[in-house]
Amino acid sequence: MKSNKSLIHTLIVLIGLIAVNFISSKAYSRFDLTEDKRYTLSEASKSLIEDIDAPLIIDMFLEGDFPSEFRLLRNETRQILEEFSIYTNNIKVNYINPIEDEATRERNIQELTRSGLTPFINTNSTTGKVTQEIIFPWCFASYKGNTVKIPLLKRSITEGLPEQINNSVQGLEYGFADGFSKLIKEKSKKIAILKGNGQLDDLDDKGRIKTKYLNDFLKTLQSYYNIGFFTLDSVATTPKKALDQIKQFDLIISAKPTEVFTEEEKLVLDQYTMNGGKSLWLTESVIMDKDSLYNNSGSAVPIARDLNLTNFFFKYGVRVNHTLVKDMYSAPIMLSIGEGNPAPLQPVQWQYSPLAASNPEHSITKNLNLVKFDFASPMDTLKNSVKKTVLLQSSPKSKLSGSGTMISLADVTKPLDEDTFNAGPQNLAVLLEGEFTSVYDKAVLPFKLKAYKSKSKPTKMVVVSDGDVIKNKVIKNRPQELGFDQVTGKSFGNKEFLMNTVNYLLDDTGLINIRSKEINIAYLDSDKITENKLQWQLINIALPLALLGIFGLGFNYVRKKKYA
Repeated sequence: MKSNKSLIHTLIVLIGLIAVNFISSKAYSRFDLTEDKRYTLSEASKSLIEDIDAPLIIDMFLEGDFPSEFRLLRNETRQILEEFSIYTNNIKVNYINPIEDEATRERNIQELTRSGLTPFINTNSTTGKVTQEIIFPWCFASYKGNTVKIPLLKRSITEGLPEQINNSVQGLEYGFADGFSKLIKEKSKKIAILKGNGQLDDLDDKGRIKTKYLNDFLKTLQSYYNIGFFTLDSVATTPKKALDQIKQFDLIISAKPTEVFTEEEKLVLDQYTMNGGKSLWLTESVIMDKDSLYNNSGSAVPIARDLNLTNFFFKYGVRVNHTLVKDMYSAPIMLSIGEGNPAPLQPVQWQYSPLAASNPEHSITKNLNLVKFDFASPMDTLKNSVKKTVLLQSSPKSKLSGSGTMISLADVTKPLDEDTFNAGPQNLAVLLEGEFTSVYDKAVLPFKLKAYKSKSKPTKMVVVSDGDVIKNKVIKNRPQELGFDQVTGKSFGNKEFLMNTVNYLLDDTGLINIRSKEINIAYLDSDKITENKLQWQLINIALPLALLGIFGLGFNYVRKKKYA
């Protein structure tokens, strides 16, 4: 009888195990127990990878023996890639250490650098000897013959490595989703680059469009959207036709206009906004450039610029003032200083190039590097029904310089009176959202328009008070990367800010919302570790041994007393 009962119990256990395995194989589920849900993909990411219908190959180069910070970034990257792979079998990942083999090390470094994968040089002095490690925090993603590069490290010129790693971990899902979007999604939105008012890269003498100073931004932009050029000159002869044509675009960008807008052009732009059109304005209210200072005197006087847009922006809720922002926290300029003929070039802090801090609460500017300006004007926000969000500001150590004040390169050699830099943060980029009131509301229209609207559909507009934010440098007639500064060798956040702005204004993928995801990485406090090193060694090593000894003695005592 006992043997039969044992057999029955054994069979029940076996049947139970088989049933559990069968059910678990059919009802597979994952649970994200992290407080910030860092391993849960957003709905936008899931929706995106549903469209993958062919192998998407990812080559990840963040492999090797790294410092703890980069091991964390590597592990988090592997985890997010596993999350993507759960929802589709078409994602294949190759983990590659490009510097593992000494025979191919140098060749791999050169090829990856030539492909645009800038290495991170990590300096390590923990052992008492300074060593440098080359790390490639990058991925390649390939799909149907097209390849994009995906950065894993969000670099910053103001934050330490732990903060950079933390920001990078927060941006991993967005980075991969953004890269996949370039490969998978078809372009649907149309963007017009405005011409005809002296904008950057305007028409040349033969009527051809030059794309020298907008080259890097437009190359990046065309990976996502259809780009066209729209010349406002046609408004003078056929304003209604021009309005019908510009309404076909989802977004217009005006990059550093220098010529006056006519009332007819303003009405076309106003009605474009009233019909729900989005716009990005990079405008200036003062005539001043660095090139103006490179003369025999090394000086120039900034002049107020009137583009006939004052009431245009005023009605919508912002005012670009005819002054310039000087900031103690600024980028350097290269000048010939010292002895010699010619004197050697040296980087000198230039207060007219503010490094703008971003709004950490908005998805456009969250975890954004500093944005470099040149001769920027401050902006005021005005009371009306439109919602205003300041995106970029100068530092609290700012002051204002009037448009008629002489600017000289020689000023950089003079000592600064820091007490005069007390104007506080100045607004340099503002987002406007809501229902706009027409500039020509209750006013005489420049031309007759039957379909005139005095109130807009819900729409968005961003105004930046410096056109040079979008302007890439040109060296030996070759456009350089937007935001890269040859003086410091560092990259600023100009291109990322502009791309985030365009994505937010169009919001055609919903990926911009992923940028708002908060992930908190807990790092050990190195100062506390050093200060309390002996205490924690005793707790982790000596205390367990002591407890084990006490237990052994107690157990032996009880055993002797019981069985003696």
